[in-house]
Order: sequence, then C-alpha cells, then structure tokens
Amino acid sequence: MTLESLRAFCLSLPHAGEKTAWESHILFTIADKMFCISTFEPANPTKMTFKCAPELFAELCERENVIPAPYIARNHWVSLTEWDALPAAEIKESIRESYRLVFERLPKKKQLELATAARSNGEKKKLK
Repeated sequence: MTLESLRAFCLSLPHAGEKTAWESHILFTIADKMFCISTFEPANPTKMTFKCAPELFAELCERENVIPAPYIARNHWVSLTEWDALPAAEIKESIRESYRLVFERLPKKKQLELATAARSNGEKKKLK
C-alpha cells in the first residue's frame, strides 16, 4: 500500500473527509473524528495509524512492524512502521473496522443524519 492508495481507499468510505494536521500528517475523518492517520513525510517512523478493537490491539502489536500508536495507544490505536507491515487486504479491512468503531461512537443524532444523507443521495456504501 502507498499513501496514494491509502488516500483513495479512505476517501471511498461514506462521508469520509481529510484534513492536514501537525504540519505533515493527513487525517481521514468521519464527522470530523479521525479513523486513520498517515504522513506526507517519508522519513516519519510511522506510515499509518488506525483504531482497532481492544481484543485485537495486543495481537496486532505482537506482529513485526506494528507498534502501539504514539500518544493514542491507550485508546487502542496501532501504527504501521512499514507500508507492507500487513497485507493490503488486511489493511483495508482494519481501516474499515476503524471507520466502523469511530462511526459507532458518534452521537446517535449524527449517525442518523449521515445514514439519512446516504439514503437520500442514493449511496450504496454501507455505513455499518
């Protein structure tokens, strides 16, 4: 996976957006809540960061080139130190799961608003 393919995948998710932060990071968001982080800086020690389920956190961190995410590991976020730390299909599934976990923590009113907007726009992408 590359930054370009990561960006294309993240932005293909319903209502996903992006913004920059901390000078060289790109945040992928749903309703202004981040679900994936990457960097424009090739020398950065982490390539991407995403949220995972608590029961998968320790298992992922045992794998080579996967570490607890600096500053946000306590909330079950992991970072990949290499783009190929996980197979591309597993990265995509992990990002989908991160998106779902963040979506589920949005206020119910916001979830309903997004779901209603998706239906009225004829979007076929699943929010959950």
